[in-house]
Amino acid sequence: MSESYDVIVIGAGPAGYVAAIRCAQLNMKVAVVESWIGKNGKPALGGTCLNVGCIPSKALLDSSERYHHITHEADTHGIDARGVRLDIARMLARKDAVVEQLTSGIAGLFKANKIEWLQGRGKLLVGQQVEVTHDENTSVYAASHVILASGSLPIDIPVAPVDGERIVDSSGALDFAKVPDKLVVIGGGVIGLELGSVWRRLGAEVTVLEAMDRFLPMADQQVSRDALKQFKSQGLDIRLSAKVTGSQVTESGVEVSYDDANGAQALDVDKVLVAVGRRPNTSDIADPDTGLNVDERGFIEVDQQCRTNLPGVYAIGDCVRGPMLAHKGSEEGVAVAELIAGQQPLVDHNLIPSVVYTEPEIAWVGKTEQQLKEAGTEFVSGQFPFAATGRALAVDATAGFVKVIADSTTDRVLGVHVIGRNASELIAEAVVVMAFEGTAEDIARTVHAHPTLSEAMHEAALDVDFRAIHKAGRKRR
Repeated sequence: MSESYDVIVIGAGPAGYVAAIRCAQLNMKVAVVESWIGKNGKPALGGTCLNVGCIPSKALLDSSERYHHITHEADTHGIDARGVRLDIARMLARKDAVVEQLTSGIAGLFKANKIEWLQGRGKLLVGQQVEVTHDENTSVYAASHVILASGSLPIDIPVAPVDGERIVDSSGALDFAKVPDKLVVIGGGVIGLELGSVWRRLGAEVTVLEAMDRFLPMADQQVSRDALKQFKSQGLDIRLSAKVTGSQVTESGVEVSYDDANGAQALDVDKVLVAVGRRPNTSDIADPDTGLNVDERGFIEVDQQCRTNLPGVYAIGDCVRGPMLAHKGSEEGVAVAELIAGQQPLVDHNLIPSVVYTEPEIAWVGKTEQQLKEAGTEFVSGQFPFAATGRALAVDATAGFVKVIADSTTDRVLGVHVIGRNASELIAEAVVVMAFEGTAEDIARTVHAHPTLSEAMHEAALDVDFRAIHKAGRKRR
């Protein structure tokens, strides 16, 4: 038996590394098991999010958006941008540098907090022991508590097997050496839309094949309808009720077959991105003798406080129920650390914001109108278009709107939905208000700086009570 710890965390993504740091802050002896190897061939912390997920995709979204603005919108501002040249290699290098800076930063935080990094693949054994395998060498460590934070993996589909060259998953779509002439994205969810947007802005002809008959079904219907309109106007060819039936790699690219309302269809493209979702990375997370409860989809079963059925063993992040979001995993990591320390933490899973980092961005928290109607909850809503705000006009970001939904009796905010520039930042105000069980009136009575995009939130809250100042057409009370 090797060294023992107060806590061993398996996985160093946003859930695992945050849990480890909070445990260390609470004076626990902590080790983290992680086997990730970065693009430079060196071990790396940060998991999917920092290495091939949230961070590199947002770096490319920003770079591609800047390129699009320069080449398509600079003229409106009186800027002559003729002669602009795209250098994909430098763009990808910048993305990789951002990743390197952040993953190195986590390593620095581990050192500062005296967290030991056990490099290798971790597996839970009986009795809160953890087996770590690295280069065919195996060691076993003991802990008073074990936190499982093994994350998730892209879902594979037999009709389009990923080969890493012509057919790629989300990781591969971050590193195309050149802009493909034609790209098919299988799946119209968050990942597919974000990466599809990147390559569309850079010049690719992008077709999104979505099997469902509704676009972004998890979002408010009014938001998803507006988003579909916006993305189509940008040149994304989004085809709903399009079920992929097969793919054939050819000398020049890939032939993709699919069925839609018009029958069998086919597309010849250069690249295919498979983005149909993610699955929990739990296939070998625990020895069968532990008796760890895992459901039929591979999620580790936990209670509201992320405790598994095994004493002293917790699970957090993408490998458990709930949305696969980095910030959700991080908050669960903090909560588990504090629970181990004897505190009484709380993560309200009803108040976890969701964001799509396209342009316009889409963000929401709480309930949609459709969910409230199905539950029989009486509500009122107000909304305000960004086009009616001075700041949006000044920065040429008039697309979209803010919707505030409140209980018709108590005025308590039940949901907020935003589509527009910086929606990812604006949604934080709604989360805070809802966390304190605030009302639409609370937002309406809060002074918002002028001119800002946040004024749309203010006006939408006013509109709940029919008194938006800069909106015509609704009768004031």
